[in-house]
Amino acid sequence: MEIESIIQKYLEDISQVRRYSPLTIKSYSEDLIEFLDFCKKYEKFHIEDISDRIIRYYLVHLNDKDLERTSISRKLSSLRGLFKFSFQHNYSGTNPLLAVSNPKIKRKLPEVTTQESILKVYKEIEIDSEEPELYKAIFEILYGCAIRVSELCNLNLSDIDLDRESLRVLGKGNKMRVVPIGAKSSFVINEYLLFIKDRKFSDPLFLAPNGKRVYPRFIYRIVNKYLQKVTDIKKTSPHILRHSSATHMLDNGADLRAVKEILGHENLSTTQIYTHVSIERLKSTYKKSHPKS
Repeated sequence: MEIESIIQKYLEDISQVRRYSPLTIKSYSEDLIEFLDFCKKYEKFHIEDISDRIIRYYLVHLNDKDLERTSISRKLSSLRGLFKFSFQHNYSGTNPLLAVSNPKIKRKLPEVTTQESILKVYKEIEIDSEEPELYKAIFEILYGCAIRVSELCNLNLSDIDLDRESLRVLGKGNKMRVVPIGAKSSFVINEYLLFIKDRKFSDPLFLAPNGKRVYPRFIYRIVNKYLQKVTDIKKTSPHILRHSSATHMLDNGADLRAVKEILGHENLSTTQIYTHVSIERLKSTYKKSHPKS
């Protein structure tokens, strides 16, 4: 069967059946089209023509483009999905990716900000924001509930239950999870709910100045603006708040599996990166303060 046809079937599967996010589908599509172009260059048009040797040639091709190992690993992940799908649906008799390993990647520890910096943000918001209730609620949910920006943008009023101190979040792969809302977060969120008027339960929780649902770029501008005022870390994106929240929970003795559920990670290994952050922070504190360091 032609590779191009299987790619189309696979993209339909992850879009309509598995319901991957639009961004994930876009990335997979771009990766697979690039692989298809490579195959055509070598006159390999059918899935049966692809061996592990062809895959290795493709890896050499990617290396020659000076791509980062993380990018190559992601492209391989796209191919793994395609060939697994092809094998499971009997479009091919073998899966050549089983004989190919991912390039070794040294994971970078995520940057985090301090708890003190988060508190300073609220003071800065009070000073120069026209809508302090809105901005503080955005920070509080991003940091207090450790959710992704896309998840925050998709929140509706009906997703908040302050009586049970919980937030219903639609995560990656359309998987629903419930995360706790702390007492301090509840107070800030309640102030925001008292501030907004004429909203239905089914309406978006946060609206942009144009009256429509907030979008990632709008959230980025807010978070970037105020984090730059209170911290000197290089990255000041909204995801820093999620990183910081996870790290601070582990710093204060939270169970790793509980943090995994709050973050909505599929695998525990993804959450474990934050344990390394916590250890590095302990080492730094030790070196700065211990007389034997």
